[in-house]
Amino acid sequence: MIPRAVVLAAALVLAPVARAQLPVIQLQAGMHLVRAEVADTFSARMQGLMHRKALAQNAGMLFVFEESATHCMWMKNTYVPLSVAFLDEAGAIINIADMTPHSEDSHCAAKPARYALEMNRGWFAERGVKPGTRLRGIPGAKPN
Repeated sequence: MIPRAVVLAAALVLAPVARAQLPVIQLQAGMHLVRAEVADTFSARMQGLMHRKALAQNAGMLFVFEESATHCMWMKNTYVPLSVAFLDEAGAIINIADMTPHSEDSHCAAKPARYALEMNRGWFAERGVKPGTRLRGIPGAKPN
C-alpha cells in the first residue's frame, strides 16, 4: 500500500495539471450500461474524479490497480457525492460504499480488490446492483 504522505504529495503536484483525456469503455452491470473513464496509471488513479463539479447519470470511473489488495478510496477535493464498488479479479462486486464530498475518510475493499468503480452516490442501490454482481466489459478481468 502506498503511504498516505506519498499520495498527498502526488495529489498536490497533479491537482493543478490539466486533466489528460482518459480512455472510455462501456461496462455492463446486469442490464445497466455504464460509460467509464479508465484510470489505469498511478497519476490517473491519484487524480480520479477530483475537482469535477458533475458526473453524467450513467458515467463513472473505473480504477484499475496493478494488483489485488485492500485498496481504499477517499474524497479529498472531490465535489460530487459518489458510491464506490470494489471489484475482484473477475469483475464481481465485493462491497459498495457511499462517500461524502471533501471527506478524507477512507472507504476500503472488504477483501482484496483489483478494480474499483466510482459512480454517482446511490447509482448501485437505485438499480439493485449489489455485492456478487459481475460487471462485464472490464479489460483484463479474469473469467469465472
